[in-house]
Amino acid sequence: MGVPIKQQINIASYIIKKKLKREKKYPLVLMLEPLFQCNLACAGCGKIAYEEHTLKRRMSFEDAMKAVDECGAPVISIPGGEPLIHNEMPQIVKGLIQRKKYIYLCTNAIMLKRKIHAYEPSHYLTFSIHLDGLKEHHDKSVCKEGVFEIAVEAIKLALDKGHRVTINCTLFNDVDPKEVADFFDFAMKLGVEGIMVSPGYSYEMAPEQELFLGRNQSKELFRGIFREGKKRKSKWEFNQSALFLDFLAGNQSYQCTPWSTVTYNIFGWQKPCYLLVNEGYAKSYKELIEDTEWDKYGVGHNPKCDNCMVHCGFEGTAVNDSFKNPLKLLELSLNGGPKTEGPLSPDLPITYDLNKIDKSELVNPQMPIIKKKPSPVKKEEQLTDK
Repeated sequence: MGVPIKQQINIASYIIKKKLKREKKYPLVLMLEPLFQCNLACAGCGKIAYEEHTLKRRMSFEDAMKAVDECGAPVISIPGGEPLIHNEMPQIVKGLIQRKKYIYLCTNAIMLKRKIHAYEPSHYLTFSIHLDGLKEHHDKSVCKEGVFEIAVEAIKLALDKGHRVTINCTLFNDVDPKEVADFFDFAMKLGVEGIMVSPGYSYEMAPEQELFLGRNQSKELFRGIFREGKKRKSKWEFNQSALFLDFLAGNQSYQCTPWSTVTYNIFGWQKPCYLLVNEGYAKSYKELIEDTEWDKYGVGHNPKCDNCMVHCGFEGTAVNDSFKNPLKLLELSLNGGPKTEGPLSPDLPITYDLNKIDKSELVNPQMPIIKKKPSPVKKEEQLTDK
């Protein structure tokens, strides 16, 4: 089971309460970005290409707790940058545990051995460790040799200390389904709770744009992976809903639900989602929900969204579909997982006219952007807050 039963029940209870109140827009996950600074410069990352003064900024404990209380999401994902750099991260995690939030603390694990003593094991806390594949592939993905071995040792250490551990895996167009299947088999042998997998999103600021997958490429890739898993009779556990995985395999025509995963970072509440970084910010969660022009975004509504199949937009859609159509889940289970043969589900229709889009309106002047690949920091000690 990729997600513990107790956690599933608590989140399901939260959703049912929202539905009984007839709330149409509510978050399942808060992406809490306390900093953008990182000790790696991954080829597909669009989150760290900022000027130095922005990279030095940190979200305070007070601001983090205010955002968490404001939106009320039951799950808090803490990405970055590299969250373990933040000196107040142990305090932030404790504050979230006191609020009974399910925390996924994302990390590349380079600093985990040195920092793990500051975190007590809790069923509310999960270390979500970034691994995109086996040694050669992962080290290439993060543009630094030796990171795979460090991450694997950190996973073993965290498990030995009684922590919940998952793997966060992003797949690009340079992967082979059999190699991914080898990696998933390896991850299961490590003993992690599950894998969170997603096709890479083509961030505008990511340095190597040629890595990203188109929509049909993503579907065929995941069909190939799941086909290989069935052939091997592998037992993979995922930290994702069954219908989201079915969507990745091209068997569901979903529109994204951007408000199901909201983002708060050092600039404020990011519109409309975690991935689109130039659409502006709201001063409050209420303003984000009420004032964002949601109809401007989504597959077929905005060219920036057309190739996106990332969990932060579509997991919420899949969860809602699970509530509406439980028989789909039964059918998936009886079929042994996503269908890997036959026609792909049709894409949603294009409703925009690309010639009428004013691209200048999509740039957020608040955000100083460096459109080049950032250089890796040579010593991780330089990234530790004083």
